[in-house]
Amino acid sequence: MAAAAAEEPARLSELLESGWRLLEEVESDVEASSGAPAVQRRVQRGLELLERASRAMAQLELFSRNEELEEIASADLRFMLVPALLAALTLRQVAPPRRLEHLRRARGLFLDFLRLCRDYAVARFDLPREAVDDEEEHGGEAAPAQRDGQASLLAMAAARRVKIERYKQKKDVENQLASLKPFIDSGQAEEEQIREFYLLQIKKWVTISLEEIESIDQEISILSRRGALQGSAARPSQPPRPPVRPFILTRDAAQAKVFGAGYPSLATMTVDEWYDQHQKQGVLPEQGISQRAPAGPEDQQKEQEEATEEDEQAAALKAREWDDWKDLHPRGYGNRKNMG
Repeated sequence: MAAAAAEEPARLSELLESGWRLLEEVESDVEASSGAPAVQRRVQRGLELLERASRAMAQLELFSRNEELEEIASADLRFMLVPALLAALTLRQVAPPRRLEHLRRARGLFLDFLRLCRDYAVARFDLPREAVDDEEEHGGEAAPAQRDGQASLLAMAAARRVKIERYKQKKDVENQLASLKPFIDSGQAEEEQIREFYLLQIKKWVTISLEEIESIDQEISILSRRGALQGSAARPSQPPRPPVRPFILTRDAAQAKVFGAGYPSLATMTVDEWYDQHQKQGVLPEQGISQRAPAGPEDQQKEQEEATEEDEQAAALKAREWDDWKDLHPRGYGNRKNMG
């Protein structure tokens, strides 16, 4: 029993180190964001190792809410990182149809890690909400603080300050880790250095988890809204309704035959049907009327010459009539008053 107990932590340590190393290889790979088969094989292998480590931790009950951070052995602190490493590898999976599922699973793992860190008071931070609200996922109305312009600006300024402070802390932690890593890799580190190294790793992953949860919430909102739009676009449109036929406003057909419809005439066809019928018969008002084509330049010149000729003939006729009148009415013809 003692041999099995001594063998289990060593095996758990190997699972953690192997999964962690695969995550670092994937993150350093230039094709990490693509779906390259080699990258995805390492991602799946890392997930398998870390999931086995997580199950082993649950069986051993390494962590409890009833103990303090100082009660955890320095060599066991690194196992607190298992949920965060699992979440990071889950996000590296490239499977578009299951992207929303992977995002939610990674968010839950990051939250598990943050809860564990909060229980042991490893770092000071505000724990994100448990899940993305359904209203936010489906692009619902904004929160009251977002609807108020001034409150929204204040919230954005506060979030910016938090991000700047978080970035400074992350860079400081990375510098301290870089100075301690040679001692850890060489195996000559003292227990205090080992404990400080893993505590710094935990603080680093607290910052990473908070940043990743913010990105996950934004991506979940975008994917959910896009899915809702695609669902509404896929709905079939209603077919056009047929034209309403005329009907008899009487109690029944028998009464209509005896007493009539109640008005002089009953429509037998729609306006469109009447128009189509008369158009086929060629009896519409605009049918049968020849449309005169617009005159061309030659026609216009011909018309102008004809008009000029008519004017000349009219002028000649008028001149002849004037000459005839003067012949019949000589000068002084009508002045008979002063004649001797």
